[in-house]
Amino acid sequence: MIIALNNKSNLSKDEFIKYQQNLSNINSSNKMILCPTFLNINNFNLTNFSLGAQNVSMNNDGAYTGEISANSLKSYNVEYTIVGHSERRIYQKESLEEINEKIKKLLENNIIPILCVGETKEERKNNKTEEKIKEEITSAIEGLSDSDKDKLIIAYEPIWSIGTGIIPSNSEIEEVFKYIKTFLPNNKILYGGSANEENIELLNQCKIIDGYLLGGISLKPEKLKVFISKLEK
Repeated sequence: MIIALNNKSNLSKDEFIKYQQNLSNINSSNKMILCPTFLNINNFNLTNFSLGAQNVSMNNDGAYTGEISANSLKSYNVEYTIVGHSERRIYQKESLEEINEKIKKLLENNIIPILCVGETKEERKNNKTEEKIKEEITSAIEGLSDSDKDKLIIAYEPIWSIGTGIIPSNSEIEEVFKYIKTFLPNNKILYGGSANEENIELLNQCKIIDGYLLGGISLKPEKLKVFISKLEK
């Protein structure tokens, strides 16, 4: 299992230092990844978590004000990077082509991309979930070798579930995961979207899930400990 924590745009420097102290006490047999803000990457000092980032530039080092290259992330020992999160697709208008370029830059620097895919409530209602998933995956892996494709981690995050407290049924999750496997049969697939300590026992019944990308609960170490303990039962 993989447990990836997405801090999003949260935690000041002092808050992050205190937060890390709480995370340092979490023990798990699962692979744990922490994706802090860019400013907190340099403050990362955990030994029980691997370091991830929340985004990367589609460009190499150069005259790109405000951007952070994959090469720079690598120099800080970043091992994983979230790509194509729905919030960036929506708020920053990230295109499919940009996401593809970001994935290529990460792989060139031996950083594993965590590619987020997922449908809106309207798309699910109109039976367009598979169409959306296909578009996001096929565009993301365009131009990649088979060996590079196998390095990706996929995070299925139904957009209508993120932050709402509402999760798909296990059968709906299994249906999407099996569809993703038709494109990427060898890849780990995480579930994200309102997964927490209260619904993990239900989600745990869905054996096809390879791990979780956690948002809100990632900021609450005590609840995270409960989540992990229930996950590992």
